[in-house]
Amino acid sequence: MRRRPEPPARRPAGALIAEARAVHLARGGRTVLDGVDLGVRAGTLLALLGPNGAGKSTLLAVLSGDLAPDSGRVLLHGRPLRDFRAPDLALLRAMLPQSSPVSFPFSALEVVRMGRAPWARYATFDEDEHAVAEALAVTESRHVAERPYPALSGGERARVSLARVLAQRTQLLLLDEPTAALDLRHQELVLRTARDRAAAGDAVVVVLHDLSLAAAYADAVALVHQGRVIAQGRPAEVLEESMLSDVYGCPVEVLPHPTHGTPLVVPVRTPPA
Repeated sequence: MRRRPEPPARRPAGALIAEARAVHLARGGRTVLDGVDLGVRAGTLLALLGPNGAGKSTLLAVLSGDLAPDSGRVLLHGRPLRDFRAPDLALLRAMLPQSSPVSFPFSALEVVRMGRAPWARYATFDEDEHAVAEALAVTESRHVAERPYPALSGGERARVSLARVLAQRTQLLLLDEPTAALDLRHQELVLRTARDRAAAGDAVVVVLHDLSLAAAYADAVALVHQGRVIAQGRPAEVLEESMLSDVYGCPVEVLPHPTHGTPLVVPVRTPPA
């Protein structure tokens, strides 16, 4: 009987999964990434923060291999990203872009099953079905499984797209603004899910605009500004009033959460007359 090939080995907690070294990238004649250094470790949820146009999504696309830098190096499991064939890369990292258009009327269940395609040579049917069922349950998407994906609401599509990424079961998850179309309950659900995946040993990188949400869930944050990572560390270390006010061009206050002390970032507002 022919044996199944072995899937790629998982790295232990704390191991460096992905790394950008002195990465430069220009698009349309504009420098988007300017000498970026960033490391992503197993067992860590890292949030990329910064204003619109800072380079966060571009950095995520470079880490995923969807964009190649003009110079610098991107490593995955210690190997140059360019050395991986696409099928092998799909076993090691999963990317959730800001939008996931589907041109044909696939059901939500079929879209989630697409996340299992890289595992065709490795997993059994039962393993695939378990991964899909678990991803639908975690994202609270079971009730839409048989509905056409294009007919779903924006928030439902966002959760189904996340379920597809979770079903892929890679150790590196790259999530680009996964909470943008979601209500408050499901924003919390997505970040709890990301935190749980990191606690289980995955490396998770998420682009967020909600600084307080990042502070509540991320192990580390990286502040991106004008194509550079200008600060990286624990949320309480990086989310500092004067730096955030300068980066966002908006005065902010950073207050401790009354229960657990994590930073709450709020704009300074002029009270109504």
